[in-house]
Amino acid sequence: MATVEKMPMLAEGHAKLSEELKRLKAERPLIVDAIEEARAHGDLSENAEYHAAKERQGQIEASIADIEDKLSRAQIIDPRDLSGDKIVFGATVTLLDEDDKAVKYQIVGQTEADAKSGRISYNSPLGRALIGRRVDDEVEVTVPSGDRYYLVSKIEFI
Repeated sequence: MATVEKMPMLAEGHAKLSEELKRLKAERPLIVDAIEEARAHGDLSENAEYHAAKERQGQIEASIADIEDKLSRAQIIDPRDLSGDKIVFGATVTLLDEDDKAVKYQIVGQTEADAKSGRISYNSPLGRALIGRRVDDEVEVTVPSGDRYYLVSKIEFI
């Protein structure tokens, strides 16, 4: 029997996925109407509107199935309920890079990751390297641009 792997995520990430699911489900009837209208135009073999609507319908159904799967496996974690001296999912970490420049990241789920806003996935190379580390630990990460070195300077659960 296959086990279902839980997918950790923050409450706000769960809410965003739920909103996207609601939006996609609301779009379903509009696509059905577009298919019906295109079908009324006659020959389906050369009907670009029909093929575009069918393709969009397929994309929406695939997205809905994917989001429903993620939501069904969601394990919502509130970082404020966490504590300790190790980096875990949900922790906000301040790192010093090789130039002693501080960078701050929160360890989040795959669907919530956005490096530009300081949110990295626990599955990313840096996220995997950070999990389980403590303050003053040195971290070496191999990324596409080469090896990077960081020093963990602060761990927060906010």
